[in-house]
Amino acid sequence: MPPRSAEPAAEHAGRRTCAVVGHPVAHSLSPVMHRAAYRALGLDWNYQAVDVAPGGLAAFVNGLDASWRGLSVTMPHKVDLVQLGTPDRTVHQLGVANTWVRTDDGAIVANTDVEGLVRACGDHGVEAIDRVVVVGAGATARSALAGAALMGATSTTIVSRSLERSGQALGLAVELGMECQWLPLDRDTAENLPKSDLLISTVPAAALEGLAEALVARAQAVFDVIYDPWPTPLARAAASAGRPLINGLDLLAGQAVGQIALMTGHQVPMELLWAAGRDELAARART
Repeated sequence: MPPRSAEPAAEHAGRRTCAVVGHPVAHSLSPVMHRAAYRALGLDWNYQAVDVAPGGLAAFVNGLDASWRGLSVTMPHKVDLVQLGTPDRTVHQLGVANTWVRTDDGAIVANTDVEGLVRACGDHGVEAIDRVVVVGAGATARSALAGAALMGATSTTIVSRSLERSGQALGLAVELGMECQWLPLDRDTAENLPKSDLLISTVPAAALEGLAEALVARAQAVFDVIYDPWPTPLARAAASAGRPLINGLDLLAGQAVGQIALMTGHQVPMELLWAAGRDELAARART
């Protein structure tokens, strides 16, 4: 689905400031991706990384002057962001946002993670699925469920540590029209997991240590939302099994396409952003 775009406020249509905000945020690849887009578009814009402590997002946003155009918002602020602008339909449904943009009509908040997941999967030839397994049940898992639904998923298994903390994800799956079940994240589940067209992991790499091979054996394709450190146990298992493997760098580039369109009003190719992220990771590995 093509992202909508919002026209820059007329009085600041020249040099603008944008940023990624999170905690921690120093590791983020968003600055190199967005700056690469600005160079390609010929925009003299500035993009920063700003560490905002938990609970501090509203105060930060309210303190921005009129030169600020947009924010890429990462953990732990994706739920708090929902209240800081007019939400798009996806944000309203998921209760999760990752993008803040100032327009002449006021601030909007959007979720580009969903379209980014679909874009990343399509880039690896995974375009239509029926059964999806989602490991984890937090904000990223909810975006993953919505993306899976857009790709045609009719059933999902949510695998997590806590049934109680999975209630919101399970409710969303039902709202999206999917049959759903919950299973605990343990060895018995990994070895007896229902077969799926796509396994999406939204948990830290260490959480799947010792379980990765069994999880991969039940899936046709694997999506691990992590990109650093890489490879993860899940990624190594997927590569060993010859499964299509999508990672967090693919997702980050895919969702940034939508963010850049919203903030600048222009499209850039996903490959440009992915290459910028890849080169930055390679440079970090050499230091």
